Amino acid sequence: MEEKNRKQIKKTGRKPKIDPAVNRYSINLNAEDNAKFLALFDQSDMKVIAHFITACIFQKTVKTVKIDMDAIEYHEKLTRFFSQFRAIGTNYNQIVKILYRNFSEKKAGTYLFKLEKETIELVQVTKEVIRLTQEFEEKYLKKE
Repeated sequence: MEEKNRKQIKKTGRKPKIDPAVNRYSINLNAEDNAKFLALFDQSDMKVIAHFITACIFQKTVKTVKIDMDAIEYHEKLTRFFSQFRAIGTNYNQIVKILYRNFSEKKAGTYLFKLEKETIELVQVTKEVIRLTQEFEEKYLKKE
């Protein structure tokens, strides 16, 4: 009857850890230090503060990710600009075909000369955009 009174060991629930973390430490931070700590934690992209603290204490590598929203916005606008540039190229080809189909060779040549002037101006603007983009990448998008 003693055996029936004893509680049987249940094999349900969480398995015990082999090396449980039982030692606990506590630190106090003022408002300024806490703000710095939280900023570093946010940059680390870790999910658990305790893991971040142990990584800092034992000098493990902590990954920080910085997202430059200005660079992303610049890239989006540049992409839109180049898509417009491609559309201009398509329209240019269509205009040349229409000119030769609907006008005499002399009149079409006159219009093409005007179109060529505008194209040269567009090329200069494009070169300036490329120069500014390279300057932007050198100054602000330095790979570390």
